[in-house]
Amino acid sequence: MAQQFIDNAKVMAKGQVTIPKDVRTALGIGAGDRVTFLVDGGNVRIINSALYAMEILQNKMAGEAQKAGLEDDEDVMALVRSLRSENIE
Repeated sequence: MAQQFIDNAKVMAKGQVTIPKDVRTALGIGAGDRVTFLVDGGNVRIINSALYAMEILQNKMAGEAQKAGLEDDEDVMALVRSLRSENIE
């Protein structure tokens, strides 16, 4: 279950906000990392951008392995062996 807590921060003159340490820890972000803001009406979600990008990619790729006939690890390994042998020849 996800940890839930309430924290707040002050918006500075230039619109900058310091993300509280507990929130940064919960999101797994640190100095130099990027965050994504998802706005839905009056609510905003802050998400670790790297994790959000991976989630989008996973959603777009859902079902593609089955379409390619890759049902299990053995199918994937057979494809890899096939591609490697094509590159050798």
